[in-house]
Order: sequence, then C-alpha cells, then structure tokens
Amino acid sequence: MKPVVFAGPSIHGIAGDMSGLDLRGPAVCGDIFDAVRRGVGTIGLIDGLYGDCAAVWHKEILFALSSGVTVFGAASMGALRATECAPFGMIGIGAIFEAYRDGQRFSDADVAVSHAPGELDYRPLTIALVDAGATLAACRETVTPEEYDALAHAANNLHFTRRTWRAIAREAGLGPAAANLLAANAVSVKRNDAARLLAVLAGETLPSPPPQSWKLQNTMFFQQLAARQTAGDKTS
Repeated sequence: MKPVVFAGPSIHGIAGDMSGLDLRGPAVCGDIFDAVRRGVGTIGLIDGLYGDCAAVWHKEILFALSSGVTVFGAASMGALRATECAPFGMIGIGAIFEAYRDGQRFSDADVAVSHAPGELDYRPLTIALVDAGATLAACRETVTPEEYDALAHAANNLHFTRRTWRAIAREAGLGPAAANLLAANAVSVKRNDAARLLAVLAGETLPSPPPQSWKLQNTMFFQQLAARQTAGDKTS
C-alpha cells in the first residue's frame, strides 16, 4: 500500500508528483488507528484538526508503532506528536520538530493557523507564529531595530486566528508598506518541513524506527476508540 499522508494547510502551494502517496486531509482522532487497521505500513502526519473535534491521540500513534508501522511527523501537528512520541519510535523531520525537541519551542499554538475547508484545498488564512518569526528574521536588515521589535511583539501577541501580515503591521503601529514587505519576503518553515517529509516518503529507502522496547497498554479509553471506529465501519 502507498504511504498515507495526513496534510492540509502546510502543503498548500507545494507542487510536485505525489502519485506515490495516499494523500488525505488533516487527521482527526481515529484516522491513524483506522489506517493501521486497513494495513497501511507507513504514515506521515503533517496536519491535524482540533478545537471542534478530537485531535489525533498519542495512543493511536503508539498503536501504529506497536503494529510495526513506520510513523513520521513534521511541520505542524506532526511535529508536535513526533516530539512527544519520539521516545517510542516516531520519526520527526524538520526544523520545527527539532525546535520542540530541543526545548526552543513549547506552545502548540506556535504552529496553529486558520484555514479554508477541503473544498478550497485547506488554503491557510492566517500566519503561524513559526512562519512569522522566520519571515521577520529574513526582513531584519530592511527594517529598523525598533520596527523589528514592534513587529515581533505584535506577532507574538496576536491570536493565531487573527495573525495576518496586515494585522501584524497594524498592531505594530506600522502601515501597509510593512505588511507588503512581510508578505513579499514570507518564509514558511511549515511548508519547507512538510516538503522534507514528502521527499522522505517519496524516496527509495525509508528510515526505520528503532527496535521496540516497550509494550502498548490496551487501556479502557483505547478500547472505546477501537469500538467507535469498528461501529463506524458497520454504519457507513
């Protein structure tokens, strides 16, 4: 079976042949569990939904790993889960994963964005803090130190649902020219990391997780998840 990739806004705008991948939308709770049950051997987690639905459980990732499935994570929800599940064999890829792993970032909100629905290819509507920071770093020589500090402060203070280049410039007390500068020099670490994961999955040889030295605990909550997924199969 083709490697399954759960992705949405982080891969918007990435061109290339993805015919060798089973590309699905952002993952929700149960999606990884279901993929494993259906025999998928390799999973790439990039984006996941949350808020108005249950996010991907760590337990279903552990279920995948304990079943011999190779699981990769990058860019967004994938980087978060890879940081948390790396001790169990999940493979993290990219700068964002490394920043969380190394304690340079802590908040889940740093990678969060608002985005359009699947019918519009999950187009991102706001800017993730990780991308705002990378863009500001790229523009550091073209703005004054005072403007840089004001823009960085604005980006950090804006909720992810409101963080656009125009809103960042406005909150910093700057005009449209500053917003246009940021947009013209935008750097997406999320997209870069997502592209790295896709390239790994498209490669001829996939890295293997370390030997398993732990045992999956089949808890009551995990049993309930399995029962819900099985019931869903019968009613669909």
